[in-house]
Amino acid sequence: MTETRTLEAPGATITYDVRGPLPPTDGHLPLVMIGQPMSAEGFTSLAANFPDRTVITYDPRGLGRSVRTDGRTDNTAEQQAADLHLLVATLTTGQVDVFASSGGAVTALEWVRAHPDDIATLVAHEPPLNRILPDAEAVDRARAAFNEAYESKGMGAGMAAFLVMTSWQGEFTDEYFAQPLPDPAAFGMPAEDDGSRNDPLLSKVSWPVSDYLPDVAALKAAPTRIVIAVGEESAGTYTARTAEAMAALLDQQPTVFPSHHGGFIGGEFGYAGKPEEFATKLREVLATP
Repeated sequence: MTETRTLEAPGATITYDVRGPLPPTDGHLPLVMIGQPMSAEGFTSLAANFPDRTVITYDPRGLGRSVRTDGRTDNTAEQQAADLHLLVATLTTGQVDVFASSGGAVTALEWVRAHPDDIATLVAHEPPLNRILPDAEAVDRARAAFNEAYESKGMGAGMAAFLVMTSWQGEFTDEYFAQPLPDPAAFGMPAEDDGSRNDPLLSKVSWPVSDYLPDVAALKAAPTRIVIAVGEESAGTYTARTAEAMAALLDQQPTVFPSHHGGFIGGEFGYAGKPEEFATKLREVLATP
C-alpha cells in the first residue's frame, strides 16, 4: 500500500510517497529513492521489488507534484538536499538508506556533506558531475549544444541531441562536435515544436546540479557508507565516466549494476531497464557491511 503525504518546506510543498509501515517493522532502515529531474514515478518498478522494506519516494521541489512558492525555477543540489533532510526528519525513524540516480545522486552527495548523520548507506548511481572530468570544458560545450537545439527547435530536437551526447563513447572530441544535429525521428521524437521551453532536463534550470563540485574531504570524513554505482551497459558514456571519476576521488572502484543509466526503470516509461535484476544487486549492496 502506498500513502501519499506532503511536507511544508520553506518555499515549497513537497509531495512524497510511503510504501510500507513507519516506523519499519522488518528491522531495516527506510529506503529512500531519489532522482533529479526525475520524480517519484520513475521508481515505481524498483520500489515494487522491495515489498519487504519501507520505501520512500518523492518529487523534488517544482517537479511533478511538488509545488514551489519561492519564486525560483533553478534546481540545485543544495536546496534539494535541505528538503530531503526535512523530509527524513518528519519520518522520525532516524537514519535512512538511500538509492540515488543521476542528478539525484548529485543531490545525495550534497546531502551527505550537509547532514552526514541522516544516511547510513548511499548508493549513488551515475551522478552527472561535469567538473570532475578531464574534458569538463568540452562537456559544458556538449551540454550547451543540446540546450541550443532545444531552445531553437523544441523538445524533439533537444532530446535527440541529448541522447547523442549521453551515448557518446569517451571524451567529447572534435569528431563529436563536427556531427550534424540528429534527426528527432531517428529517436522516435516529434520534429514539431510545441513552443514550450520549460523542460527541466533540456533547459538550463538544472545546470547547477551538473555543475556541482563535491566536497571530497567531507564525504570521506562522513560516517555514511558511500557506494558509487555504474551500469554495465553504460561503459564509456558520459555518466559512466563521471561515476568512475567520482569513485576514484573516494578511493574506490565503482560498483557495477545491471543494465544502463535507467536500468531500474520498467518498460512503462519507454526506457526499459532490468528492474528485477537491478533490485537484486541493490539489495546485495545494501546488505554488505
